[in-house]
Amino acid sequence: MKTDKLYLVGFMGTGKTTLARALGERLGWRVEDIDERIERREQQTIAEIFRTRGESYFRAVEREVLYDLLPLRHTVVATGGGTFADPDSRRLMLNDGTVVWLDLPFDRLVDRIPTDGRRPLATDREALERLYATRRAAYRHAHLRLDVGVRVEELVDRLLDRLGW
Repeated sequence: MKTDKLYLVGFMGTGKTTLARALGERLGWRVEDIDERIERREQQTIAEIFRTRGESYFRAVEREVLYDLLPLRHTVVATGGGTFADPDSRRLMLNDGTVVWLDLPFDRLVDRIPTDGRRPLATDREALERLYATRRAAYRHAHLRLDVGVRVEELVDRLLDRLGW
């Protein structure tokens, strides 16, 4: 487990981007958000990419962005909710840094996820719950699991304590 890079993984709505920014500020590290990089590169929102190009195109771009991030060190990376579910992406992250799974029960997540189309995979609750169960199986491969649902400052403290920092 390399500790000069942190990958934050977890389902949509778990606060990966928020925690990444807080960790970056505390550690003085660079912060990268895979979804934000994809939107800048493609000049479209994630929802537009899903609608116009499809999920398989999105996942291919996501892997390319992940490859671009591999040389960076002292970096906190907020991944997309499905990034770690892809076996190739998962292998890259596990070998490149410390992968931290932000875990929150489904019933608490539902209230955090907008159903206005900004989250393309969140429009059908039953399908969303199946996706959640499927992705949890992938997230279990992370190096560390962190229960979320508390203030971000407390999460930062908990994670740094778990890392022995």
